[in-house]
Amino acid sequence: MAIGEAGPGSARSGMRPKRLEDAMRDRLGRECVYVPSCRFGLFVALRHWCPPGGRVLMSPVNDDVIFFVVLAAGLRPVQAPLNPFDASIDIDAVPDETWGSLSAVLTTNLYGNPDPAPELRDRCDALGIPLFEDGAHAIGSEVGGRPVGAWGDASVFSLSKHAGAQTGGILALADPDRSTAVREACSELLAPRRTASELAYAVRPYAEAAVRRLGLRRAAWATMGLLGLTEREGIRMPLRPDALAGAVRSAPDLGAHDPWVRVDMHDYRLEPGPVRLRRVHRSLGRLDDVLRASRAGTELLLSTPWARPPADGTVQPLFRVPLLVADRDAAIAALARRRIVVGYLYDPPLDDYAGAAFTDPSPAPGNARWFARHALPVDPLRAREAAEVLERSGARPAEPPEAPEPPGVSGVSEAPEVSASQPLEPPKGATARGLGPPRG
Repeated sequence: MAIGEAGPGSARSGMRPKRLEDAMRDRLGRECVYVPSCRFGLFVALRHWCPPGGRVLMSPVNDDVIFFVVLAAGLRPVQAPLNPFDASIDIDAVPDETWGSLSAVLTTNLYGNPDPAPELRDRCDALGIPLFEDGAHAIGSEVGGRPVGAWGDASVFSLSKHAGAQTGGILALADPDRSTAVREACSELLAPRRTASELAYAVRPYAEAAVRRLGLRRAAWATMGLLGLTEREGIRMPLRPDALAGAVRSAPDLGAHDPWVRVDMHDYRLEPGPVRLRRVHRSLGRLDDVLRASRAGTELLLSTPWARPPADGTVQPLFRVPLLVADRDAAIAALARRRIVVGYLYDPPLDDYAGAAFTDPSPAPGNARWFARHALPVDPLRAREAAEVLERSGARPAEPPEAPEPPGVSGVSEAPEVSASQPLEPPKGATARGLGPPRG
């Protein structure tokens, strides 16, 4: 298959994703491959570049799905120390012996705040290892004069976030000569397209609109719970360590890890059909308008007492703005009374969640624990309303961390991890399969 032609599975779909790939290529200046989800693209990249048993430095404040993707690729997650105010990797706090043991580095760019990609690129080049960028939250962010995603050997993007397509992703490659091999790997891993799934995707926006109009949100979520369709009772999904240990022994194996990797997005590896591709294309066409509005909302929220503006004064079009509040649960409750749903919470950090059996813990976990406990991710598209609610509620800024906390302290919150743009508002502690938007 020639570079720039249709992506995986597209010959059977009736509509090729070449226009989507071209649009992202124009943004990044890199060869782009359409994939059904960010998590799928990341698995393909990890398997393509990293030998089984390799060690990958990553952020402990991250989606647990990404953690399980790393495990599925047959790799050992290594949790990095973080900057406490934006959860970016603190390069200087990573021990020298850790750098020398790594097979790759994976950035998170949490909420759109960039990790220090130029410095990480230099480190990876010196070590002769690949750099991967997870740009799921950062499709419009820049660092070092380049877009996020233009620094790594490979980068992945979710078209479910800023673009709002509720499906699809992009795998971008620094070396276009790898395109053919990567496309073939994608094709081998895709699940066949299902008519029922395509129909469900087509009617979902209309069903959700009807639920909103009829005021049936809580009834809908209660019904999903009774039917056993909820997959999370809190922020993190159940670890199920005994079953996970068995899956890890079979890695690299995406199928063995499917019960964890598919959570919140069961069609993450499904071959795209024409309905999905058309909707993704329309959503991507609106992306620049969304990014402009996100940048304006981010600027407003960064001016509030709960924000930590970046030192260089750069305003990114953040996917969520992490306000740092003393009592996050109270702030979440105040926003919920105005039907502002707070989601994309990652608490506790992954090393506290999974333990040393499945990951190397951070050598300095205190900053990650502090950020995970206090970060309140606010949708910049609702910036003014959210700021007014927080001001009226008397929300206090979090006190900066002063010293590392003792091991084992995590401060787990019970707030649900769901999208703030989610059209259906679940009751506290619920996440239902098929109703919330996919997270990559």
